[in-house]
Amino acid sequence: MGAPVAIMALVKIAEDAKLSGIAKLMFGRYQLGSVPGLQLIKYLGSGVNGGFSVKPSALHQGIFAAFNNQQEAEQFLHGSALLHWYRDHADDFFTTQLQTYSCKGSWGGKSLPIYDAQIPTGAIASLTRASIKPWYAQQFWSKAPPAETELKHTSGCLLAAGVGEAPLLRQATFTIWESEVAMNDYARSGSHLKAIQAAHLHHYFSESMFARFKPINPQGSWGGHAFG
Repeated sequence: MGAPVAIMALVKIAEDAKLSGIAKLMFGRYQLGSVPGLQLIKYLGSGVNGGFSVKPSALHQGIFAAFNNQQEAEQFLHGSALLHWYRDHADDFFTTQLQTYSCKGSWGGKSLPIYDAQIPTGAIASLTRASIKPWYAQQFWSKAPPAETELKHTSGCLLAAGVGEAPLLRQATFTIWESEVAMNDYARSGSHLKAIQAAHLHHYFSESMFARFKPINPQGSWGGHAFG
């Protein structure tokens, strides 16, 4: 059967397709029907500036999907009518396959199976997502912007995108780094460390997941950077 593989797709929809793009976010899941090997799929909206804002974006979207194996993941990547539409109507479109080497927590009650617990050499990807308790939303968002500002200017960060299932309360950050060392240097210092410490101390989250991946065949463009 092969190893489990996930996919992250990020899109910045062209301005002239904005209304159709909003419709895709709302109703695109009904186009999929039965997708072979699909274990988990999340349709993701975003904020302006590539996601790092409380103001919703009408143009930035994403899809995270997990499959039984690489063959089924690639069938979805190359055969999905929804992803084809995104490619054809995008100013930016990025995809990568992901093999999980670490996963703590869950997303919608599901965790990601670990393919290989050995830390890969070279580039790694990170997905951090959380369901924020409503009464802690203000405290969480008061700490998030400084950490995100630092992220954009951190050495070794190749890609960063903020996405979410719902405004303010169900948020995620997807990043790609030159190495795990570069990611850890950011995660364990500055505003990000303070935000994480506050989240754990005050139990901001009703559910969270922290996953690390080996990125496979990243393609396309995001935030002015080309991949592949």
